[in-house]
Amino acid sequence: MVVNLDFDTILIWLLVGLVAGFFASHIALGHGLGIVGDVVVGIIGAFLGGFLANAFHWAIVIAGHPIISAMVMAFLGAVILLLIVRIVGMGRGARRRPYWS
Repeated sequence: MVVNLDFDTILIWLLVGLVAGFFASHIALGHGLGIVGDVVVGIIGAFLGGFLANAFHWAIVIAGHPIISAMVMAFLGAVILLLIVRIVGMGRGARRRPYWS
């Protein structure tokens, strides 16, 4: 598989990552992670969502709108990623912060 990394492709990756990461962080965490954090979570979520969709032979296709289809898959992958991070990191954060502060 050959990936053509021209300016348009990178711009689309950033746009898909930003939208998916923004919505996923607000759904899974209740707050955003900033522009860079949302983009990183969205791009990693896109890879995770694509991997899981390929592993389970599952696809979301919106006819005529491949960007929206990519955003939905990236969103689902980002939500899964953030929920895993939240579950794994919950034990560490809860012990450091006392309940009365």
